[in-house]
Amino acid sequence: MEKIWLEKSYPPGVDFEIDPDKYNSLADLFAKYTKLYQGNTAFINMGASISYQELGQQAHDFAAYLQRDLGLVKGDKFAIMIPNLLQYPIALFGALLAGLTVVNVNPLYTPRELEHQLKDSGTKAILILENFAHVLEKVIDKTDVKHIILTAVGDRLGTVKGLLINSVLRHVKKQVPAFNFPGADRFNQAMKKGATLTFSPVKVLGSDLAFLQYTGGTTGPSKGAMLTHRNMVANLEQSNAATKNVYEVGKEIMITALPLYHVYALTSNCLCFIPFGGTNILITNPRDMKGFVKELAKYPFTVITGVNTLFNALLHTPGFDQLDFSPLKLGFGGGMSVQRPVAELWEKVTKTRLLEGYGLTECAPLVTMSPFNQQSYNGSIGVPVSSTDIRLIGDDGQEVVLGEPGEMWVKGPQVMKGYHNRPDATAEVLKDGWLATGDIATMDENGFFKIVDRKKDMINVSGFNVFPNEIEEVLVMHDGVLEAAAIGIPHDTTGEAVKVFIVRKNPDLAEQDIFDHCHEMLTNYKRPKLIEFIDELPKSNVGKVLRKELRKDVA
Repeated sequence: MEKIWLEKSYPPGVDFEIDPDKYNSLADLFAKYTKLYQGNTAFINMGASISYQELGQQAHDFAAYLQRDLGLVKGDKFAIMIPNLLQYPIALFGALLAGLTVVNVNPLYTPRELEHQLKDSGTKAILILENFAHVLEKVIDKTDVKHIILTAVGDRLGTVKGLLINSVLRHVKKQVPAFNFPGADRFNQAMKKGATLTFSPVKVLGSDLAFLQYTGGTTGPSKGAMLTHRNMVANLEQSNAATKNVYEVGKEIMITALPLYHVYALTSNCLCFIPFGGTNILITNPRDMKGFVKELAKYPFTVITGVNTLFNALLHTPGFDQLDFSPLKLGFGGGMSVQRPVAELWEKVTKTRLLEGYGLTECAPLVTMSPFNQQSYNGSIGVPVSSTDIRLIGDDGQEVVLGEPGEMWVKGPQVMKGYHNRPDATAEVLKDGWLATGDIATMDENGFFKIVDRKKDMINVSGFNVFPNEIEEVLVMHDGVLEAAAIGIPHDTTGEAVKVFIVRKNPDLAEQDIFDHCHEMLTNYKRPKLIEFIDELPKSNVGKVLRKELRKDVA
């Protein structure tokens, strides 16, 4: 497709192309900026902070431990299974300095899910929060893991505060189930060991694997996307190019509520802020909305990332609208479609823009982003970031005409190397350097893209395609609806019919209210035939609504 977005929609000064080889690796980038911004605060968690100088030294110590004490070598797989704590960036950058490939693991995995990921990746060592060690104990003998490093929530919060928090979680709240790993090291113990060891620098190349980042398994077993250092460098350069002249060195404070083990926060928050000497406020438990809002009140934050459900929850939490939003520059929404009512309410409450982006694990993850000078929500996912090509392919395998929907194919330096140990799956999505995303999109005359849905989520009613996103957006326009999800269910006459699941804001909301609302807003074949009120929609670890779980319950 012609890159009409470059001349028509790129903000002034945004480069059309980026240099994916600006840094040899993430390790080189880390070493450069931890030295340059030594006195800046890098991360804050639960009131404890770590400067760039401290982060650089502690990551170096951890790298020495991994290399000298555990005997790990370049290319070995190292898993991190912890929420947003200070231990995460220390371990992450320590592993990258040692030339290891990081395997990010969701701490809430079941034994089956954990076993699959550890076995598939060939992980040799793992850092795990003790709260979840009992899960690892059930599968450890079925994996290649030889080394276990245990950590607790309070380990990097200072001696007194840390001991208190760990004691409460273990003995009062009983949040650490029993486990038995007698030979495992403790994180703080590992750090002390590393400080006494000599680290031998590792030459890390752009072609080396930085991450095995596992997909959500929406189309079968979870697959490990092989993301190289060059992929990651390219994507952070693309992200920062798209916000050129927005951030000020040493003055930005990012709210990181999404987990760093997820590729969205990993790139957009953790990696992208390093070249600016910015500060990440790590939120360990964003589901505690009251506690989250109290934490927000402590800092003059300038940027926040999230997903639609997170923004919606914040907006409906008492006290959020009383915060001081004057320092806030931008909010970024991704992971799922940002709904118009949520975006408009966000802009009304915060007086700032909520910009939408689009990405996927296989692209490290950023593909498109709303221009930073966009004044208000427009329902699109923005325009392709620098050095990115997009094609929209129809059912006939040809590019569609302007304005028509087609499957989005992406090409750029951020596109993964392939799926680990899955040449078959790789061949299905990578075609001559193009990644077939499985997402259906349209492009307008200014180069703005809009996702209309994933192929698998599309509902077919009497031969008409119905996109769940459209129905869900209409539903949340109703004052009594907090959240909604739509799926297709079998129907004798039409093949499929639309069923919707609704979380009520108003307990008096009735089915007829929804039917009447949809009658006004949707043509007949798009209107839901069944309505189910539920207390909560099933969501992924980053708050993305899982329609597949709703379909499973119907089946």
